[in-house]
Amino acid sequence: MLFFVVFLLFSALILRLGVVQIVYGEHYRKEVERTENVTVTTPVPRGKIYDRYHRVIVDNIPLNAITYTRSQTTKPEETLEIARKLAQYIEKPTDKITERDMKDYWILTRPEKAKAKIPKSEREKLIKKWNKEELTNKEIDKRLYKLTLERITEDDLKEINDEELEVLAIKRELDSGYALTPQIVKNDGVTNEEYAVVSEHLEELPGVNTTTDWERHYVYGNTFRSVLGSVSTSEEGLPRERLDYFLARDYSRNDRVGKSYLEAQYEDVLHGQKAKVKNITDKAGNVIETKEIYKGQRGKDVVLTIDIELQQRVEKIIEEELMIAKQGGGRELLDRAFVVMMNPKTGEILSMAGKLYTRDENGKVEIKDYALGTITSAYAMGSAVKGATVLTGFQTGVIQPGTYLVDEPLKIKDTPVKKSHSGIRPGPMNDLTALQKSSNVYMFKTAIAIAGATYRYNQPLPIDPEAFTTMRKYFNQFGLGVKTGIDLPNEISGFVGNSTLPGHLLDFAIGQFDMYTPMQMAQYVSTIANGGYRMKPQIVKEIREPNNDYDGTQLGPVIRGFEPIVLNRVDMKTEYIERVQEGFRRVMQTSQGTAGAFFAGKPYLPAGKTGTAQAFYDGPIKSKFMTPTYNLTLVGYAPYDDPEVAFSIVVPWVYQNSKNHYPINNKIGQKILDAYFELKQKRISGEPTEQSTADSQADAQQSEQEE
Repeated sequence: MLFFVVFLLFSALILRLGVVQIVYGEHYRKEVERTENVTVTTPVPRGKIYDRYHRVIVDNIPLNAITYTRSQTTKPEETLEIARKLAQYIEKPTDKITERDMKDYWILTRPEKAKAKIPKSEREKLIKKWNKEELTNKEIDKRLYKLTLERITEDDLKEINDEELEVLAIKRELDSGYALTPQIVKNDGVTNEEYAVVSEHLEELPGVNTTTDWERHYVYGNTFRSVLGSVSTSEEGLPRERLDYFLARDYSRNDRVGKSYLEAQYEDVLHGQKAKVKNITDKAGNVIETKEIYKGQRGKDVVLTIDIELQQRVEKIIEEELMIAKQGGGRELLDRAFVVMMNPKTGEILSMAGKLYTRDENGKVEIKDYALGTITSAYAMGSAVKGATVLTGFQTGVIQPGTYLVDEPLKIKDTPVKKSHSGIRPGPMNDLTALQKSSNVYMFKTAIAIAGATYRYNQPLPIDPEAFTTMRKYFNQFGLGVKTGIDLPNEISGFVGNSTLPGHLLDFAIGQFDMYTPMQMAQYVSTIANGGYRMKPQIVKEIREPNNDYDGTQLGPVIRGFEPIVLNRVDMKTEYIERVQEGFRRVMQTSQGTAGAFFAGKPYLPAGKTGTAQAFYDGPIKSKFMTPTYNLTLVGYAPYDDPEVAFSIVVPWVYQNSKNHYPINNKIGQKILDAYFELKQKRISGEPTEQSTADSQADAQQSEQEE
């Protein structure tokens, strides 16, 4: 009987084995051998940024890097062991370690002590209590872990010595990556020795690899820095506010992306096509093979309209003039100055500069880049806008070219006297003289006529409030009070006054009511210079394919060129615009012009308009808020008969008392035009410029290093 039972059992076992092997054998074999293909992407260097003459402004510096790719099943104990081995070969700073990192490490490396933080009796009570709340085992473990963390003391953490801290710093990087995605462990200061020794021991460091990473390099330091923007680090990764946007576009969470301005504005262009790698894993999630699907391609290159050498000159001029102006009394509020230079025929920005005068915590003077202020800050511009006022008068028919008006003090009932500056004698003058000498009263009377009012000495001045709308409509056509359309984010449209009082209409006519940006002023004067076409300011000239065989002299083919864009043609007769052009010429090229002392006799034949605005301080010194002050401005172009460069200069809060006047606007204007035409002449004649000499020296030095 026993033999028979054993026989039956063996027969059943043999039958079962036959079914498993013959009937289901193929299925189970496939299940055992089942693998999973997981495709991951790895970052590539960003595209370069060049100036209009193809000088590299933003580049990539290659760096030795050590990376780690963890599998889907890697446990904390395994990364700890890898970190301990890696710590023998590299040095890792410990300054980024947090208290939470130390507590997690303490629990992992001292399990018995960690367990003792919650006595067995208390643990059982807690588990019993939480079971009643119908918590899962995973949720209970999380609560116990959190309670353990809370009970770790400072004395406990002092047990972690310096060697362990370095291990922890490395483990922190190993754990911060995502499964099957390479994570930078160290790329800052990796020595050749570290790189070599890690490469030799890769077999004992599963997931660790040595590779080449890159770092963004801004070749000209702080020059134009605020407009170029910045790129996130691998630790920062994708910005939270745009996480979904980037993830939907195949970015990894730890990818470096443009955070601001040009780097962010052209992220899709600069980012490049990421390399694709297929990781083949077994059923347990372990990587058994890696295949490269696509090598990737670095980002496309962006060529700017900026002349970086001119930009450097302009920034230096602003700094020097700010320092000189600050030496005078009554100028404690002066802390910034702006310059925009552009081609009035194409809208290409040649220079976009701003400087901010500050002091550090030790009282040392610092002059910071504030080029963004040319599109993000607005000020009362003063008489520089009078060209728009005269043209509005022409177009509305209240004055004609050659119309004479008497310059005289105006007194509106219950208001202070309004008059021109002290350099103008009372008497009749036409539109050209009004621009040449900068008559306020000529503009006042033009605005009064637009408002359909009649001025009588010391009587009320009833006006049609629609006059504000009418004048702003024409000002808008020049770009004053509307966004210029520049290809940069966060541009403001200026500030519009909300009063309709008669006196404020007169203030509006001389640029002391609404406020505009330096970029708007450059667009406005360019529109006058080119005969009435409002051009879109552009800072990007071309987008080019990356040249993988780049030798320092050639760029890749053009993918997209940015053609000049006319936003609108001002609704005014050509003869009207030519009349204002003549007035602007007289401002700078005649002895009686308000800028004649600085520009008369210049070979490049400039034209333009000065401005002084009575304003109120609204800067960073809160105790001085609303202090009466003066803004100095200057707009212009050259040559007057065939303009190739237009500019605006804005220097707010220059002084509080007219006795402390320093013509910083004219000083800057004279020097930037001199610099522009000097560089132009040297390039035409083939004479080396300061920058071309510096570039040649840098190329020679780089060649020596490569050799």
